[in-house]
Amino acid sequence: MSIKTIVFIALGLLLLYLLFTVGAPFLLALVVAIFLEPLNKLFMNKFRMNRLVAATVSSSLFTVILIGLIALLGVKIAAELIAFFKKVPNYFENANGMVDDLMNRVQSLYQNFPPDAIETLEGWLQGLTSALTKMVGSLSNTVIAFASSIPGMFIFFIVFLVAVYMFSFSLNTMKATVLSMFDEKSRPQVDDVLNNLKKSIFGFLRSQFILSALTYIISLLGLLVLDVKYPLAIALLIIIVDILPILGTGSVLVPWGTYLLLTGDVFTGVGLYILFLVITVFRRIVEPKILGDSVGIGSLSALISLYVGFKLVGVIGVFIGPLVVIIYMAARKAGLFQTKIKL
Repeated sequence: MSIKTIVFIALGLLLLYLLFTVGAPFLLALVVAIFLEPLNKLFMNKFRMNRLVAATVSSSLFTVILIGLIALLGVKIAAELIAFFKKVPNYFENANGMVDDLMNRVQSLYQNFPPDAIETLEGWLQGLTSALTKMVGSLSNTVIAFASSIPGMFIFFIVFLVAVYMFSFSLNTMKATVLSMFDEKSRPQVDDVLNNLKKSIFGFLRSQFILSALTYIISLLGLLVLDVKYPLAIALLIIIVDILPILGTGSVLVPWGTYLLLTGDVFTGVGLYILFLVITVFRRIVEPKILGDSVGIGSLSALISLYVGFKLVGVIGVFIGPLVVIIYMAARKAGLFQTKIKL
């Protein structure tokens, strides 16, 4: 592999990372604009609209529908989130007090034990206290981070909507601009890569939406069965945390279930543990299959790309990992990267 190819791949990976971080609203807007393109063509062909009018109408329809859904569902979820966040500090204070009281009571029970047994028990209790403190702190950080991100999410939403209009206006010329950057002989291959990427990326996004929707339904049903307050808001929080591969929902359900068990609510505590196991098993079994079928890569490749991406660059890698595999497969289908090992 030449140095030029290595540099090109490195720059491509850097671009992907930037797209999924600082460029996320624009990337999402581009995907929506591509999704709206058939509607633009319908307006232009059937109603004889020019590009500007057709893109304005389709983007406005999308905006109205999106804001309508947010108004119908978002208001209820926001109200539950606000009420939940107000009570979170009380939960943490009660948890700390309860743990201290429990430790004092346990210590009074083993004062007459042999010294070696007392030392072993104290070490075990200290480890348990440290573990409980970390779990409570993890839940606290998750809640605080989500609450502090709300203003940024609003700015993200505004930039995203504006970008949808702008991409819709100029989408017809963007592909020609990209192709013009390549040699004329290479343009058919690049065009094939872009078409394969379009199909695979939409499949990837569709699979993520399906997984999140199914996880939300399972979480909501479980919380309703357990008769938990604020089920809509908490299920949404579980979905956000569940983006993390391997036991992501544990950051919410495990500390919460432990707290309820220690405070005497055994039914709800055990129920939360069971819900955590159900969601985890469901994601581990279904995610590689849905992702592989949607984007055209194998289940094992999908799982490896998810995990390696997460380990290398964190949460963003959950999306970048499969996308790198998608791009590679699209390039191979177009006749690129056909080099074989010679011994």
